[in-house]
Amino acid sequence: MGQVVFVSAGPGAADLITLRGVQRLAQADVVLFDALTDPALRAFAPNARWIDVGKRGFAHAVKQTEINALLVQHALESTLVVRLKGGDASVFGRLEEELEALAAAGIGSEVVPGVTAALAAAAHTQRPLTRRGAGRSVALSTAMTQAGELIASKSADTEVFYMAGKQLAALQRRLLAAGWAEDTPTLVVSRAGCADALSSSHALQDLPAATLLHRGRPTVVTVGVGARAVAGKPTVCAKSKRVSRQTLPTT
Repeated sequence: MGQVVFVSAGPGAADLITLRGVQRLAQADVVLFDALTDPALRAFAPNARWIDVGKRGFAHAVKQTEINALLVQHALESTLVVRLKGGDASVFGRLEEELEALAAAGIGSEVVPGVTAALAAAAHTQRPLTRRGAGRSVALSTAMTQAGELIASKSADTEVFYMAGKQLAALQRRLLAAGWAEDTPTLVVSRAGCADALSSSHALQDLPAATLLHRGRPTVVTVGVGARAVAGKPTVCAKSKRVSRQTLPTT
């Protein structure tokens, strides 16, 4: 019987993975990977068997029960299985369900943390999620519930909504209903952490205008203090200028 390591790949580019994540990949016999993980990560585990178990919004996806079964199956047959997840496995990564499946089968596991999309969006736009004297709290939320209901809240100085790209107009209405003012700073970033990341700034009342620009791209929406531009920084749509990747060690 082997072990399963949950490796958080970070958002987008391969060089956002942690050094520990690279080390675990190098040791893997099998890698079960998500849809949004960078294919360049394969270079860190060239001898492993790679299995696509990605979930794709509003499209075909591997069922969670199937992923759980595959993890158990390969852990029983291999020494080290890596479950490669985009962003951070503990943030909207269905980590609990997979940990429970392994625990029920008596299989040991490890979780390697990573960079989540909210942090990559803040870094890309140079807009800190917390601000001294103004932004003391941050909430991370999914725009959609498990039942498919769109919800919004006003529970922190800064709120970041994941998986909201297809519902920007509806999200705006929910945010206004939750008590956010029409002129609240709002930031939309799609493919955060990737070389082709896009960002756009809006007053909340104009949030639906971002729909066309970010259509079909994984998107996070930041609302409140953390969406406000730093003095002297541009507030218009910005495209990432990063064109190269850092080479990571494989030891």
